[in-house]
Amino acid sequence: MKSDFDQEKINTICFVADAEALHKAMKGLGTDEDAILQLLTARSNAQRQEIKTTYKTLFGKDLVSDLKGELGGKFETLIVALMTPPLAYDVTSLRNAIKGAGTDEKVLVEILASRTPAQVKDIIAAYRQEYDDNLEEDVSGDTSGHFKRLLVILLQVNRVPSSLLVLFKAGEQKFGTDEQTFVTILGNRSAEHLRKVFDAYMKLSGYEMEESIKRETSGPLRDLLLAVVKCARSVPAYFAETLYYAMKGAGTDDNTLIRVMVSRSEVDLLDIRADFRRLFACSLHSMIKGDTGGDYRKALLLLCGGDDA
Repeated sequence: MKSDFDQEKINTICFVADAEALHKAMKGLGTDEDAILQLLTARSNAQRQEIKTTYKTLFGKDLVSDLKGELGGKFETLIVALMTPPLAYDVTSLRNAIKGAGTDEKVLVEILASRTPAQVKDIIAAYRQEYDDNLEEDVSGDTSGHFKRLLVILLQVNRVPSSLLVLFKAGEQKFGTDEQTFVTILGNRSAEHLRKVFDAYMKLSGYEMEESIKRETSGPLRDLLLAVVKCARSVPAYFAETLYYAMKGAGTDDNTLIRVMVSRSEVDLLDIRADFRRLFACSLHSMIKGDTGGDYRKALLLLCGGDDA
């Protein structure tokens, strides 16, 4: 039976070997992209952080900076994302979505609707530490209307019970829509409570909640409300749908594809794969294979794992 000390020594040896392999892959003329992607996709994020520290100790250089200098395009974006700790990745994604010209509502919707209250709390604290800014204030300053109100509610991370009858009266039973009621109730929720509300709402109104939202709202608010409802039903199914529409049709939304594949790779990707196969007439693996190319495709397929065809 190995002691903790023995295991620590083995881990250190492995991290040294990985750091040396990455250095070798980038040394001299040309870069061995295949060696880089094979190694990094086979390690957990925690292991990648250890490799990064070991690389700095051995070679006196920052691994991520070296990777950026050797790689390019979507492949570089994917590898750099894999090298970023999950919490920092969420924080950076949100910052980029609200700073600069325009607002990337899709990123705000995806992250804030799908993360647990505990994760949102950590994101808020890490955002303040990294940027010395208040995430709620930054989101409020960059959005407006009911869309802003629901994002702010999601950032409060306190979930309180909701009233089915109030929700019904705000939607199907009202001429016009009381968006504020939808926002307040769907934002102040626990997923378990909301699933019961959705079932009862269907019996009372004859409509699924998603159907009512599509009929009663529009624009970014509709997207956010739908994301909240879908995540309350099933986070993996929500991300399966997100990945499908990132690749469906002409062109690929590579930013979304990278963000979801990286952020869910150690969380629920097997469940996402299963839901993808159940919901659509193909596997996630086969759709990535048909929609991407080169080292970028190789790395994504290794992250994806098996083909559920």
